[in-house]
Amino acid sequence: MSRVCELTGKGPMTGNNVSHANNKTKRRYLPNLNDVTLQSETLGRGVKLRISAHALRSVDHRGGLDKFLAKARDTELSDRALKVKKEIMKAQQASA
Repeated sequence: MSRVCELTGKGPMTGNNVSHANNKTKRRYLPNLNDVTLQSETLGRGVKLRISAHALRSVDHRGGLDKFLAKARDTELSDRALKVKKEIMKAQQASA
């Protein structure tokens, strides 16, 4: 399972561990990923995604999964999230 957020594309970063003697060794900074089920108002069901804590706050700030995906760039989204975005757009056009 890759360590990449499905909504923001945030992934591992690299850096150095620096000891007291100033020795440097490579290390990885991993994103804080959580398995969550977000509710889609348009689809009327939950969507399971693996997203970062920062993305979860962004979803709440924008007013829900539907509004977040409407503004999100397709290049940052995972295949699953992109599929959900297209389902939501299709359902919104059908209801309008």
